[in-house]
Amino acid sequence: MTIATDMMEPEIAARRERRIARINRAGKVLAPFGLGFVVPLLKLAAGNTPSEQWADLKQMLFVPLIGILAFLAAWAFLAPKVHTSLGAIPGPAAVFQQAEVLMDDHFAERQKAEEFYARQDERNQMLIAEGYGDRVKVRPYTGKPTYLDQIWTSLLTVALGFFIGTVIAVPVGIACGLSKTFEGAINPLIQLFKPVSPLAWLPIVTMVVAALYESQNDLLPKSMVISAITVTLCSIWPTIINTALGVASIDRDLVNVGKVLQLSTWTTIRKLVLPSSLPLIFTGMRLSLGVGWMVLIAAEMLAQNPGLGKFVWDEFQNGSSDSLARIIVAVITIGLIGFFLDRVMFALQTAFTYSANR
Repeated sequence: MTIATDMMEPEIAARRERRIARINRAGKVLAPFGLGFVVPLLKLAAGNTPSEQWADLKQMLFVPLIGILAFLAAWAFLAPKVHTSLGAIPGPAAVFQQAEVLMDDHFAERQKAEEFYARQDERNQMLIAEGYGDRVKVRPYTGKPTYLDQIWTSLLTVALGFFIGTVIAVPVGIACGLSKTFEGAINPLIQLFKPVSPLAWLPIVTMVVAALYESQNDLLPKSMVISAITVTLCSIWPTIINTALGVASIDRDLVNVGKVLQLSTWTTIRKLVLPSSLPLIFTGMRLSLGVGWMVLIAAEMLAQNPGLGKFVWDEFQNGSSDSLARIIVAVITIGLIGFFLDRVMFALQTAFTYSANR
């Protein structure tokens, strides 16, 4: 029995080491999304020594939790002491309650939409059965957008603005990094327009889009286009600056090798410039996405694009007893989505770049 046990112990240890190796590989995927604290928990479940994981758990899980709990406690204590025209500032419990109400409203609206389409299909089938197929009509449900619908609209808007900005900024940044002449010509414009507020851009963008965009496309309504272009104009600059810096700081030996091999400009950019400058390009894109998400809320408020910004403005104008709690729900939602977008960009940067050092 003792001999069999002694023979099994190395095999158990080897299996444990393989599990730990798989957990470490999973940690490389989880860490960019802010889920690094899962790794020590998985190692504990795999039978690793608890004392070895305590330091990681304390730093990655317990310390952040203590900070969050301290913030919630301070919020719950101080909020009732601040009185506004709409009453006291709502605490965490009231805000959580309004978040549940908004979710219930979403599902109730979805139920109404399903009932509407069911009645419409039943009516059309009856018309067809009675031989009145020419009277069949299919109408879309025109209920009010729910909170989740407005979140989705904001995400689509910022994605459109970010995509337009990236398509413009990366080539301009590469040109700035490769050509001192082009950089000298474009740099004054960057320094001039970079500090401009979205509130200043919005009237100009509104007038230009109103004059040029005559399509009534439901997928791209005019208000969304206005918000997206405003996001582009305010968020494009970090990507241009970081791309230019990344291209300008690549190893000169690589550029000289390209010249010796007589590579075309496109091949040089694709094979040498982009791989070397990707870390800084992604850094600029992360900054641009964060700026764009902040700008979007102000743009939606003024452009009346039915997103989170319009939701905040409508609740402010509504002035009901629940408005403050709903605005705080929107603020927390904006922060969480901004964090998630940054983590997604960081995960893409980790996946497509080998190192931060070129």
